[in-house]
Amino acid sequence: MWSITLKLMKHSVKLLVPAGIAVIIGTAFISCTFLFGNTLQDSLSSQMTAQLGQADYVVHTAPSSPETSTTVGALQPDRIRGIAGVRAVRANVERPVELSKSGRHASSMAVVSAESRTVLPVDVVAGTQPVRSGQIAIPRALAEHIKAVVGDEIEVEDSVGDVGDGADPASQHLRIVGFTEDPHGAYAYYSGASIVPEDAMAAFYGKSARFTDLPASILLLDVDAAHTDTALKDVTDSLPRGLAVSSRAEMGSQALESLGDSNTNPVTIFLMVFGAIAMFVAALVIANTFQVLVAQRRRIFALLRTIGATRGQVYRSVIAEALFFGCVASLIGVVLGIGLMALVCRTGVMGPAAPNARLVLSVPVFAVPMGFGVVMTALGSLGSARAATHVTPLEALRPIELARTPKSGRIRGILGSLMILTGIGSAVWSVVRVIAMTQSPSSQQARGYMTVLSVAILACLLVFTGLALTAVAWMPRLMALAGMLVSKIGPSCAVAHANIQKNPRRVASTGLALLIGVTLVTTVATGAASGKRTFEQALDTRYSVDLVYTGRGLDEKSQAKLEGVKGIVGTVYAPYAVGSISLDHGKKASATVLGVPDVKSLHAVMRADLKGAVIDEHTALFSLYGADSGRKLGFEHSDTRFTHDPQVDEPDDDASSTADATQRKAQTTDGQGLDLAVRQRDFRSIGVSTEAAAFVGAAPFERGELPTDGHMLLAKVDTGAASLADVLDNAQKALGDSAHIQVGGPIAERVQWESIINVMMGLLIGLLAVAVLIALIGVANTLILSVIERTRESATLRAIGMTRGQLRRSLAVEALIIALVSGVVGVVLGTGFGWLGSYIVFSTFGAVSLPFEWGMNATVLAVAAMAALLASVAPARAALRTSPVEALAEA
Repeated sequence: MWSITLKLMKHSVKLLVPAGIAVIIGTAFISCTFLFGNTLQDSLSSQMTAQLGQADYVVHTAPSSPETSTTVGALQPDRIRGIAGVRAVRANVERPVELSKSGRHASSMAVVSAESRTVLPVDVVAGTQPVRSGQIAIPRALAEHIKAVVGDEIEVEDSVGDVGDGADPASQHLRIVGFTEDPHGAYAYYSGASIVPEDAMAAFYGKSARFTDLPASILLLDVDAAHTDTALKDVTDSLPRGLAVSSRAEMGSQALESLGDSNTNPVTIFLMVFGAIAMFVAALVIANTFQVLVAQRRRIFALLRTIGATRGQVYRSVIAEALFFGCVASLIGVVLGIGLMALVCRTGVMGPAAPNARLVLSVPVFAVPMGFGVVMTALGSLGSARAATHVTPLEALRPIELARTPKSGRIRGILGSLMILTGIGSAVWSVVRVIAMTQSPSSQQARGYMTVLSVAILACLLVFTGLALTAVAWMPRLMALAGMLVSKIGPSCAVAHANIQKNPRRVASTGLALLIGVTLVTTVATGAASGKRTFEQALDTRYSVDLVYTGRGLDEKSQAKLEGVKGIVGTVYAPYAVGSISLDHGKKASATVLGVPDVKSLHAVMRADLKGAVIDEHTALFSLYGADSGRKLGFEHSDTRFTHDPQVDEPDDDASSTADATQRKAQTTDGQGLDLAVRQRDFRSIGVSTEAAAFVGAAPFERGELPTDGHMLLAKVDTGAASLADVLDNAQKALGDSAHIQVGGPIAERVQWESIINVMMGLLIGLLAVAVLIALIGVANTLILSVIERTRESATLRAIGMTRGQLRRSLAVEALIIALVSGVVGVVLGTGFGWLGSYIVFSTFGAVSLPFEWGMNATVLAVAAMAALLASVAPARAALRTSPVEALAEA
């Protein structure tokens, strides 16, 4: 029987090609989705662990430990250094410093040196690594800026200025012994990092400070791969309670999970959602195509039964063919997917979102699409194979629609209806759960997020599968209604209307092929539009101000210099005061109040939505959420009293200027304050370390009603005009003759996320292209096979006088009716699925935008109509090539 199966496959090559294309596209789609997720996650993890250098493992405080910080000595570096298999150890101690030479200044981040370069976060590209007292290696770009070369002595001053005794910031004279580069952008704000020995790092904390007493968050380890197990065991055993060891991969995963509000990996969510879409779409296309393919061989199966083949032999032949065919096509699809992703990585299409992107193979890349393609092809053949073996040879020679039993239709209808109801109920449950999670977030609810996401995906799959199972009941009725409207136009339209009514199963099969594609296109388009708008709003909220300059060297001249830098499109020089504010229920919170001229000037530097905001000398614009607690700030009767308190934490700068300090002493006494009306907007990351931040008119500062604790310079960056690296470098040069100025702000994180979103949107555009291709192939497959099935019908119509043109037009009208009806239903379904998916996926990132894409949906319907017309060309030619006499004889 196997030889007969192979001969049947050779005989049906033309019929197998469309089914093979469907399998190849589906499996390549799944493979590319997994590969994209692997590559993006690998790149993100590498970027987020760039400060680990080439360290394999990290010692850190355990998540269960109540202590959130520790010291170098507590991390046990000396003890761990002596363990066999540990090649290098470095405590991750950092300190912002200022480099100066001959009146030129540059901000840098100092990191402590190590015995091996493998655990350094930057590369030493010239000279040597500093290992002795009085040495330093600085970024090459900063060396050029301050005009220093290897061998020069420069002044290195601590930028924090907190030495515990109110003294001036610690300053040292160090000799340059090498230059560094930051290939992974770990210290983008500082053009890299400077390397200093342990004693120099300790000196920044005070003359009497010891290196072992300095704060350190992690200890980096370079472990010999040949002794990993024993070395890690010894390291773990030597650690005191409260410390733990994690691998580099684990640290990367934790960093990725920290990006979401629900402690979920956003890449995993993206991969899960679109992987499910890929598999589901491929399943429907494969099943639909292969069912029609097997159905067309019913007469061949009948002949086999007539010459002695048993039901079991026919059944096994169909399954064996499906397994072999699915295996070959799936393998081609996997190879194609790997090749496409390798090309993407090699050409650098992902850009800044995945620098140094590499092809990351994993077991799911091969196993999931291969297993999926084979199983779905086999499942797609089961129904028709079972139907073919449960009828007599004489019955199998009848047209396919006469062989269907009412019993099977009732079962499909009941099963489909149950799926639809279950899917709707699951979708409602998912939305309710997400609403509860966003209103009262907790760690327990966060752990259940993936369950909610899985249920939402399952809900969409159940609804669509239920509609597909019941399509033979509802789709022909809709198409008959549409056909009734056009049947009066002419004979071709009347024939098309009659054909739609004659065989509802064939119409449903053809319409379902297009419905799959349109639903996918609309779902992806709606999800893409919602995701882009939601992410843009979330980025504007979370990273409200791009750059924040602080320091005692800041003045109005600094603002003028910064405005001349290409890429800086807005600046505000604002005085600030630090103190506390009154909240509802008698609560207090630390706050930083900044003075700005008006809302318009603030809008020039802030990305958050300020529509309708009011700022004047009596009205302050407060942040909506607390910076530390993350809780919503509530005020009694929408007003508050700001009370100045110099002991409250100030913004993230080194120290206020001498002039500011003098001004405070002259103007300020503890308890000085101001009553303010409260307006709130959701803005964050503006460079303050207090719980709340607020903007008020500048008049209270000018009149002395609010004391000036210092100044901040806020800036907005347009990365379209200049790259972030160029903006930061040119800004550093512009402020190079001003000492004691530090830069901060979330622009680097924002640019990274924008790049990731753009890559994801690019993938979605690719999904749209695949969806259109799937729609074309699906419609063409079913139309071609339906023409083969209708050979006798076409011949009879030709024999009674229908012209070639009329037959061609009848097929086109039939295809157009099927396309438009399926398209409208697909748009409605896709929009609903897109809204549900967007709300579930993006609700953890902020307020979700749920748009209806009128332009895109109209385009989808137009493309669906064109696709159907184009797909009807080949069937029409096939129907016209055969003469009526030959067709009647073959049928």
